[in-house]
Amino acid sequence: MKSLILAIDQGTTSTRAIAFERASPQAAQGAVGKHVGGLRPVAVSQIELEQHFPRPGWVEHDAAEIWAATLQTCREVVRKAGGVGRFAAIGITNQRETSVLWDAATGEPLHRAIVWQDRRTAAATGELAAAGHEPEVQAATGLILDPYFSASKFAWLLDAVPGARARAEAGEVRLGTIETWLIWKLTNGASHVTDATNASRTSLMDLRTRAWRPELAELFNVPMAALPEIRGCADHLGDCEPSLLGAPLPIHGAAGDQQAALVGHGALKAGDAKITYGTGAFLVANVGAAPMTSTSRLLGTLGYEAQGVAAYALEGSIFSAGSAIQWLRDGLKVISESRQSEAMAQGLKDNGGVYLVPGFTGLGAPWWEPEARGTIVGLTRDSGPAHMVRAALESLAYQTHDLLEALEKDGAPKLSVLKVDGGVTANAFAMQFVADICDVTVERPAFQEMTALGAAKLAALGCGLIDTLDAAPAEAPAVWRPRMAADERERLLKGWRGAVKAAIIAAQ
Repeated sequence: MKSLILAIDQGTTSTRAIAFERASPQAAQGAVGKHVGGLRPVAVSQIELEQHFPRPGWVEHDAAEIWAATLQTCREVVRKAGGVGRFAAIGITNQRETSVLWDAATGEPLHRAIVWQDRRTAAATGELAAAGHEPEVQAATGLILDPYFSASKFAWLLDAVPGARARAEAGEVRLGTIETWLIWKLTNGASHVTDATNASRTSLMDLRTRAWRPELAELFNVPMAALPEIRGCADHLGDCEPSLLGAPLPIHGAAGDQQAALVGHGALKAGDAKITYGTGAFLVANVGAAPMTSTSRLLGTLGYEAQGVAAYALEGSIFSAGSAIQWLRDGLKVISESRQSEAMAQGLKDNGGVYLVPGFTGLGAPWWEPEARGTIVGLTRDSGPAHMVRAALESLAYQTHDLLEALEKDGAPKLSVLKVDGGVTANAFAMQFVADICDVTVERPAFQEMTALGAAKLAALGCGLIDTLDAAPAEAPAVWRPRMAADERERLLKGWRGAVKAAIIAAQ
């Protein structure tokens, strides 16, 4: 019986495949601790991904390496789960905005992929903003002008690769984000498609019509002929080439990682919100059936579109979350493994006045300062490695507070519960500090792979294995409740605001 979904989770630091099995109705209702959202993970494979930093502010991935890791992890999971005959469909979730250019005939990438964190097009987007184009871009797409998004990356690739622009106009090369690249490879070039959530992150899709907008393509100098077709998140996106996995598995679900996590959490009603703490951190708040324009520099985006139903969202993006802890380990070498950070932070009675603003690749929402860089303030002779560690962990909470504050300014009600997921949530000190600084109850599901679960749910819905996305994870979550006094919270936030101001001034 075909009861499994193969979920591909292609992230910034690794590529994973997870097999999810549909839970029986009886098990889904009664087996707490075993089933998540009606689906049960049964096999996993993961491969770390090399990152390339050719210049300051530039971040690249090898698209061929991503494809090879995807194929290897999928084959391993199919084997572990008992063979391809048990699988009903494939779902894909991916690092968003990361941009790929490839040859339409050979399927080979023509340049390394430009990663979402990359800031090389800051001058180009700055020129567009200076020329007064940001209001029209934001009105159409919900996005501001920033190198974060794919359009300026697409244009850079076309200009950087000799002959690519002319070949794009002739239909000889293809552009896409990671899910588009993987679907192309999985279908052996038969499908050049993207889902609407990933398309909403390019600065080229009209958020209301969910179609490419020609005047935006012209503004960013991106040929429409090179862009993929936009589909719904649970649509049939193509069939896997049989020789790859042993059968022509249909691809029935795709969503960008943050939107997939929203679906995974079951945060499908207006007013629901989640934040994923991974390499970066991303707050996504469901605002319902119509787009909402932010006045606080949050991003309007699409939450998901499935079976004719669309939900919109406001999003705030933190560029450095888990990457700040990686820097402590790999850059400063004050810890040898990430889990040491919790004990070191707890070993101090307070932060000693030390603040870290992790602007390693600029500052995201609500500041949007692409030229900002990492800044440490408040150092004294008493400051040591533990203060650096604690400051990095505390910065997650301060940045989350800034996003929630902006969300309230945009008219959203104050959250009573913030759903969290991602690797950093294993750090209990950090999660308690988020609860304290944000004055909100924090809930972490027992099963952490919300992005993969969301992709699996969309694929299961698309192929008819389940009939609703509503099921939320069944396990009792870990919960952190605020316990900090209001005056202490305000004192700490005042120090943080001063540190951010210092980081911005230093970049000018």
